[in-house]
Amino acid sequence: MQNPESDKSTTVPSGGGDRLKALEAESDIAADYLEELLDIADLDGDIDMDIDGDRAAVSIVGADLSNLVGENGKVLEALQELTRLAVYRETGERSRLMLDVSNYRANRKAELEQVGQKAVDEVKASGAPVRLDPMTPFERKVVHDVVAAAGLTSESEGEEPRRRVVVQPA
Repeated sequence: MQNPESDKSTTVPSGGGDRLKALEAESDIAADYLEELLDIADLDGDIDMDIDGDRAAVSIVGADLSNLVGENGKVLEALQELTRLAVYRETGERSRLMLDVSNYRANRKAELEQVGQKAVDEVKASGAPVRLDPMTPFERKVVHDVVAAAGLTSESEGEEPRRRVVVQPA
């Protein structure tokens, strides 16, 4: 007879189940908040919830939700912060929830990966640092990840909202 203990995963740290439940609760709270917002704004949209690594991820998909994204994602950033505040109000814990609307962030991530790779190529060719245009924290994180994967270093400089990534030679 097989030992039932041997079926348990060893990759989940202790308390991992509690963290998963907390992230699921964040998603539920965020979804309820966003459903109310969609109702108030009389917008049609479906809400998808997921856990992405160590954070809750909520997406709103629907016909025309461009007003919830805004120019360069500014409305989306504000809506994400309001949603995080709604989660904080209910849980008392700071949330790192990621919100996406109409796949804006997913599409933007693909674009930023190309921007990051182009900067990496330029730094490798010239040996000089490359300063990118100002970006949101989400955008900077995507570029930092691309740069690190390429074996180079990067840092953020400046003050919000003009904070930018500088890609450094190896």
